Amino acid sequence: MASPNNSTAPRLAFVCAPTPTARAARDRLVRRYGAVNQAQADIIVALGGDGLMLHALHSNMRRRTPIYGMNLGTVGFLLNTFKEPGLLQRLKKARQVTLTPLRMVATNNRGKTVDVIAINEVSLLRSSRQTARIAVVVDGRPRLPDLYCDGILVATPAGSTAYNLSAHGPILPLGAGLLALTPINAFRPRRWRGALLPRHSEVELTVLDPGKRPVAAAADSVEIPNVVKVTITEATDIALTLLFDPEHDLEERILKEQFNP
Repeated sequence: MASPNNSTAPRLAFVCAPTPTARAARDRLVRRYGAVNQAQADIIVALGGDGLMLHALHSNMRRRTPIYGMNLGTVGFLLNTFKEPGLLQRLKKARQVTLTPLRMVATNNRGKTVDVIAINEVSLLRSSRQTARIAVVVDGRPRLPDLYCDGILVATPAGSTAYNLSAHGPILPLGAGLLALTPINAFRPRRWRGALLPRHSEVELTVLDPGKRPVAAAADSVEIPNVVKVTITEATDIALTLLFDPEHDLEERILKEQFNP
């Protein structure tokens, strides 16, 4: 890879979605600004959509390198506007937003336990035509002994505008210190629409009758089939840094989303 022309500039690594448009944009930016590999980078520039940004965050979770995204996808909620000129100046002025993900510990019907990190949400979904039956415990206290539903999810503020919003869950400002616990097509109790929980809450979801009503758990894009119990907590040992142009920071986007008709 080429190296930056200006020794005082941050070392940049470019990652992109597997589309012709994103790949061409990456090649032009590398020629213009130079590039190093991700392990050497001061900043990672992600080119694509929200899915590519989530992949970049997961891939660099241990390095915790700041990531600046430019939208070449569809929604681009977690990304800035794509522009080739002035990238170094934009990076210099960018605001930092720190995200704390969720940790999902899932146990399947064979007793195997899997530990997965989720940036957007952890969700449980029925795997058959039968509705799922799930017991909900929060901080050791039973809250719903038997929820009949298509599923249930716990979303972070950054993920509250994704699947959570599609399931009619609330949009959460980043500084609210809350998580959204949202049912997916709840059948019984029929009027339960979910809950707002303090961010440090521990949510334990137990699948009732998993033989007849199997359930899969997903942490972002990682899916675990045939779960019997899932525990969700805030991963306080992990801090992820996103960079936003001052006029396009994530807090403002989340606020604007709440006023969209």
